Amino acid sequence: MAPITNSPTTRSITQTFSHLKCKECGAKYEPIAMHVCELCFGPLEVDYNYEAIASKVSRETIAAGPNSIWRYRHFLPVQTENYIDVGTGMTPLLKANRLARRLGIKNLYIKNDAVNMPTLSFKDRVVSVALSRARELGFSTVACASTGNLANSTAAIAAHAGLDCCVFIPSDLEAGKVLGTVIYAPKVFAVNGNYDQVNRLCSEVANTHGWGFVNINLRPYYSEGSKTLGYEVAEQLGWQLPDHIVAPLASGSLFTKIYKGFQEFIKVGLVEDKPVRFSGAQADGCSPIAVAFREGRDFITPVKPKTIAKSIAIGNPADGVYALDIARKTNGNIDSVSDAEIIEAMKLLAETEGIFTETAGGTTIAVLKKLVEAGKIDPDEVTVVYITGNGLKTQEAIQGYVGEPLQIEPKLDSFERAWERSITLERLEWQEVSV
Repeated sequence: MAPITNSPTTRSITQTFSHLKCKECGAKYEPIAMHVCELCFGPLEVDYNYEAIASKVSRETIAAGPNSIWRYRHFLPVQTENYIDVGTGMTPLLKANRLARRLGIKNLYIKNDAVNMPTLSFKDRVVSVALSRARELGFSTVACASTGNLANSTAAIAAHAGLDCCVFIPSDLEAGKVLGTVIYAPKVFAVNGNYDQVNRLCSEVANTHGWGFVNINLRPYYSEGSKTLGYEVAEQLGWQLPDHIVAPLASGSLFTKIYKGFQEFIKVGLVEDKPVRFSGAQADGCSPIAVAFREGRDFITPVKPKTIAKSIAIGNPADGVYALDIARKTNGNIDSVSDAEIIEAMKLLAETEGIFTETAGGTTIAVLKKLVEAGKIDPDEVTVVYITGNGLKTQEAIQGYVGEPLQIEPKLDSFERAWERSITLERLEWQEVSV
């Protein structure tokens, strides 16, 4: 397919977006199911008419919209009002006072997508957008390559929309994520390989069968859903941007799209421009972006993942170089942590703020802690940390690292003995921590 010109026919497709644009060479294409530039092989993304958007939106019109990501409909790549709304988005932004005190900072907020609808991860955002666009483009079968959360979301939202669905996952995925996919009755293929191998297979399947793969040929639309995590934070902070955000890094797309969301709100006058520092989190066992950041490189060296944080274990991240650029130009950081630190951070978040996050969230909290200890987060900064998935999906990661119930008989004296024993053990634990 040849690149398109900015013809009147192209502009009339929609009032807010009319084409896909290469992030590298700027070539423009019809807004169909494609994701790679045919001239330079750069990634494609949706390009918007921000003057048209500014004429349609205000703080008041957004606040009056649905209590979901579709309150930002004019910033998203759909051409009709027939979008798929399953209540995704508008998740809590919590002031994390107890966690902040433990870390030694003051203005900490948690954007909690562990309670996102319908499948308890931020992937519900990107899939709602991708499948809405897939339906507009005429697809009847949708699919994905997934480390778990995306499989859950694609299967659930496809079921709601009445679309046939196939998902491809690594065969060693956590049991909770497998069960959380098969319940929606898609066709599930467990591949004997890591995520990068699954993704390569899916590219062949997409080309052969012509299905709509949300994170392959539909990726330019799919990735736009992550912008809503930026929009919501700005709205929930009273139409202001934070000073610093910390988010997990897998492919790097989420990180770059939160940045794009902030920039779009600035462009149309919904928030005032200000510097926002962007910091990213990876696990040591799969940290190609963090390693490149530490070494001062502008390219990513692929790695073979080996970490409990499977949902962010992408060894060859598609948007890694763009994440590097954003972290550097905003004076942010990208760091990584061990599996042991991830587990401790999951426990820390649960016991301080009552949030049970999956391993990706544990990675993000552990990196937040590491950055604070290194003096890389100003204690007075308004810092937002993104929790992107629910701990019920990765229970295996913390089995054996948390307490067990106290077994007692149905008698008062049995309870009293167990109570005294628990108090004694608690005192001993505090003494060890103090030492």
